[in-house]
Amino acid sequence: MDHPVTELRLRTAEKVLDVAFADGARFSLPAEYLRVESPSAEVQGHGPGQKTIIAGRRHVNIMRLDPVGHYAVRIVFDDLHDSGIYPWATLRRLGERQAEIWAAYEAALAERGLSRDPPKRR
Repeated sequence: MDHPVTELRLRTAEKVLDVAFADGARFSLPAEYLRVESPSAEVQGHGPGQKTIIAGRRHVNIMRLDPVGHYAVRIVFDDLHDSGIYPWATLRRLGERQAEIWAAYEAALAERGLSRDPPKRR
């Protein structure tokens, strides 16, 4: 069942987006999680098995939220990624499956020898 979002609250200091749905479900989604799971083609690819693992985004934050009709929001991150449009159903899935999706992301980083931390400047 499709439940619309009734509230989006950006907590910049905590780097978290709070999402509330019409059925009462609520999720607090970290900016880093939203960035690395962006629905954009840049991250997800153009077909199955093409997902890119995005590393080094531990400190990313959200600069702004742009409404997209009555069904989605475009999230603009401070690393200038802005091509991800997050439909309500995507936000719901990311909230409901957060622990599982995050564990898979961390495992994928470890498998590739990548880190959540940005590369050190020389």
